Amino acid sequence: MSNTRRTFLQSAVLAAGINEAAAVAAAQTAPQQGAGGRGGNPAGGQGGRGGPGGPGGRGAAAIPQLPVSEVQVPKVKFGNIEMSRLVIGYNPFHGMSHYTATLNNLMSEYFTPEKVVEVLHRCQRFGINTASLTPSGRAVTDHETFQLEGGKMNIIFQGPGDPTHPSYKALKPAAIYHHGENTDRFFQDGEMDQAREWCKKARDMGVMVGVGSHKPEAIALVEEQGWDVDFYMCCVYNRTRTEDERRQLLGGENPIGELYLVDDPPRMYKVIQQTKKPCIAFKILAAGRAPNVEAAFKQAFQSIKPNDVVCVGMFPKLRDQVRENATIVHRLTTGV
Repeated sequence: MSNTRRTFLQSAVLAAGINEAAAVAAAQTAPQQGAGGRGGNPAGGQGGRGGPGGPGGRGAAAIPQLPVSEVQVPKVKFGNIEMSRLVIGYNPFHGMSHYTATLNNLMSEYFTPEKVVEVLHRCQRFGINTASLTPSGRAVTDHETFQLEGGKMNIIFQGPGDPTHPSYKALKPAAIYHHGENTDRFFQDGEMDQAREWCKKARDMGVMVGVGSHKPEAIALVEEQGWDVDFYMCCVYNRTRTEDERRQLLGGENPIGELYLVDDPPRMYKVIQQTKKPCIAFKILAAGRAPNVEAAFKQAFQSIKPNDVVCVGMFPKLRDQVRENATIVHRLTTGV
């Protein structure tokens, strides 16, 4: 952790630590709660993951819900929902670090179904009420377990496939957007009409529709052409440059892995400021590469519009990133 971030968080974490420790101790001895509690079984049956209501039956674990934290992430209006200005991204839950294969493996080992649900509950405790996920792999079943345990969170689906597929409706998402990497390929190939048709088809779901991209030029094009979309999902780092583009930038060299340039965020933030629709800025921490986390959050919130939000993946194996990030966003957006 950087000295800047440690100094900022020291007093907040120290002050909250005693209260939270007491809450955890109380939760460990508290009686089982009903449907509103963390893990309460709304059917009134057995709840533990190892029992009849466990993984096979997708039941709810009998773990009381901790109280709401004193630190709350503010919310803004997003269509017909109230969205937290900090959204939790699902990539780490899938073992996708966008960094190294070793970190991918560490994330995959850490994020068991139980741990994913635990982190989602912790996000909710700090006022983070929205998650961005791809409805594939364990994502749907893990989130269903979270809901069975009393968890409530708005869902924003990344849409790499047919937007009318039944899997996209399973969790009743609040919004769906055309996956950024697909958008970028269409943009590079001059086939953006395919992305536009996808968005038209997505309207049949009856939810908010958006376009994702890592390229500010693609977002600017959609805005200029007046597509029938409600929001934009904007990666602040252009990590989908072609090999030719990378070599041109680096004097003929081609780096190993994804390329993150410090000059990329201002380019995307400029487009975000110019759009009339709400934006969700993601990868503001450069997939963990940002040397100063607080500074990256500050740059983001100083650069996006008042009704925009940020999306960040979290890997709380070594530090309580949920509390840390929520505390930073709370302070930056409220001044408290």
